[in-house]
Amino acid sequence: MTPTIALERAAASGKAVPTPSDLTITIRDRRFGRNEPAGRWWLNGDPVATAWHNALSGTFPRGEAFFIEAVKAHREGVPPKLEAEIRAFVKQEINHTREHIAFNRQAENAGYDMARIDKRVEEMLALTKDRPVILNLAATMALEHYTAMMAHEFLANPAHFAGAEQEAADMWRWHAIEEIEHKGVAYDTWLHATRDWSRWKRWKVKSLMMVVVTKNFITHRVEDTLDLLAQDGLTGAKWKWKLATYLLWKPGVIRRIFPAWLSYFLPGFHPWQHDDRALIGKADSEFPDAVMPR
Repeated sequence: MTPTIALERAAASGKAVPTPSDLTITIRDRRFGRNEPAGRWWLNGDPVATAWHNALSGTFPRGEAFFIEAVKAHREGVPPKLEAEIRAFVKQEINHTREHIAFNRQAENAGYDMARIDKRVEEMLALTKDRPVILNLAATMALEHYTAMMAHEFLANPAHFAGAEQEAADMWRWHAIEEIEHKGVAYDTWLHATRDWSRWKRWKVKSLMMVVVTKNFITHRVEDTLDLLAQDGLTGAKWKWKLATYLLWKPGVIRRIFPAWLSYFLPGFHPWQHDDRALIGKADSEFPDAVMPR
């Protein structure tokens, strides 16, 4: 029986499943958008789609630095396999941070003020400094599930980047590949860090954190997107409706990830209950020069 089939059978039975034993987390050291400026509405000339992705990108530099520190804080004593995965996770996230800094600079060069998004993230992260570090890991785990859900959707549904400028689309696809690949690292680190907790306590904390993260994530990303649209002079009920339609109907990323979001609350959940490495292989085959020797 292959590891993938074993995972699928375990998931179907409702049992917790581990990260695949044959998973490889590959460091792809790529750079995007350095040679030519991006257009103001780089995603198919659509201001709403462009604003949504610019708003997401604005959160990544500080957000991914937070993820790295939250996972590193709990790496002591982890099994060797997970230790190696944490190292690869950190390297991937560092590269993601670098590329989103470059991407955000392109948005600024196109005329957008991205500083307000960065400031909001900075203020939110300041609230985490005095709380128990295990809660920072729980928040990271929830947000990593968000990035993995969206990564799956971005790779599985070409509609999300149809008509996008090539360098921008390639950057988001590259990021999505690696988010799927390391989607279990924060969760496995959490399982190790809370190994002495009861199942009830573990479920309660992770579930409550996901509710809080979801409220903040949706609320703030919508506010950030509307702020960017306002910088284009696009305000009022019409543009709020267009954003709601974009997120909930076509292409509908929030609607389409809802089942995966709901699965997070089920007993025995693990990110690798759904083995979507086939998406990685399909997308990664278009980047033959992107694999960095290890």
